Amino acid sequence: MKRIIRYFFEGLIFVVPVAVTIYVIYKVFVVIDGWLPLGVRGAGFAIILIGITLIGFLTSNFLTRSFLRLIESILNRLPFVKLLHSSVKDVLTAFVGEKKKFDKPVLVEILPGGSVMAIGFMTRESLEQFGMQDKVAVYFPQSYNFAGNLLLYPRSAIKPLKAESPKVMAFVVSGGITE
Repeated sequence: MKRIIRYFFEGLIFVVPVAVTIYVIYKVFVVIDGWLPLGVRGAGFAIILIGITLIGFLTSNFLTRSFLRLIESILNRLPFVKLLHSSVKDVLTAFVGEKKKFDKPVLVEILPGGSVMAIGFMTRESLEQFGMQDKVAVYFPQSYNFAGNLLLYPRSAIKPLKAESPKVMAFVVSGGITE
């Protein structure tokens, strides 16, 4: 009986992550496909992917780049729209842009001289604009969550990690489970 229970849990450990992944991908596909209800399943999804890729091409094209920057500058002049637009753009750029922001994993002493450490990502090496010359900004992603905390530490309290950023992020987000 113990062997059957062990097999059940091993099967569960395999099936649940696969099922959840397939379900999330399916839901994302259905939602995106629903933005353009064309009557043919997948047509809206394909057109949106092609459209986004085309806009990406246009933003890198010399002739259309200035027009698209004009649209962004208009968005950045509107009070609430500026906050929303710049925040979403900064977050997306941090993960998928050419200037990735989570590329400096660090180890931080939680209390000076203490033995408790935390893994984070240094996002700003200078906070002079806030009058804090000796401070740096360190972002701590939360495990199993899309949130995190930004804390400011003296430069002396942090130690750069010699590790690849994507592996460190996966390690932190997984709660230390991922190798």
